[in-house]
Amino acid sequence: MRQARNLSPASTPAAAPQRRTREQRKLDRHAAILAAARAAFAQKGFAGASIIEIARACGIADGTVYKYFASKQDLLFHVMRQFYEGLIADVEAGMARQSTLSARLRYLVRRQIEAFIEDEDLCRLFIREVRTADDYPDSPLHDLNRRYTSIVVRILESGITAGEVRPDIKPRLVRDILYGSIEHIAWKAVSRGGRLRIDQTTDQLLGIVLHGIAPRPEAARRVVARMK
Repeated sequence: MRQARNLSPASTPAAAPQRRTREQRKLDRHAAILAAARAAFAQKGFAGASIIEIARACGIADGTVYKYFASKQDLLFHVMRQFYEGLIADVEAGMARQSTLSARLRYLVRRQIEAFIEDEDLCRLFIREVRTADDYPDSPLHDLNRRYTSIVVRILESGITAGEVRPDIKPRLVRDILYGSIEHIAWKAVSRGGRLRIDQTTDQLLGIVLHGIAPRPEAARRVVARMK
């Protein structure tokens, strides 16, 4: 009996499951708020979405949202971080399965085009509102974007070391060419409702980056031969 009286509520067998249940409820609510915010931002944009409607979608008071996120800006950051971290993990895992530089670049380009199509509303939000904000260059969201796009820089730097890429090539310039082209091509498709041929676009863009626009020597010789 003395031993039983010395047991505190926290040390009873039922206490640990209760703690886990409370923690799980917090995790579930955190995930639900993120999901509701992602949907609201995608549909209405950052300026158009409100904490009130996000809270209503979760069935909670709007003040409860602030127990999990400091502000609407903080909520946007976590939504975009979730998007970027998923994409980064997917790209890095996919490239690890590729054995050549061209295959790794192809996987990265194709996956980026897919991301625009799969999450076109979120990508539209990023281009229209997030990246055009005055504070974007010094924001955590810019750091996330730079972390993601640095993947191609690492690929090219490894290619230079291995002799697969010319040593005079500037990896950051190639990065800008790739991502800028992808964004321009994909943006036209998602903003106008057009159909984007993923594989064809990937191969054409990668072909230009890897081989340039001038005819290859054998093709040039055939052109000259036809002209004679």
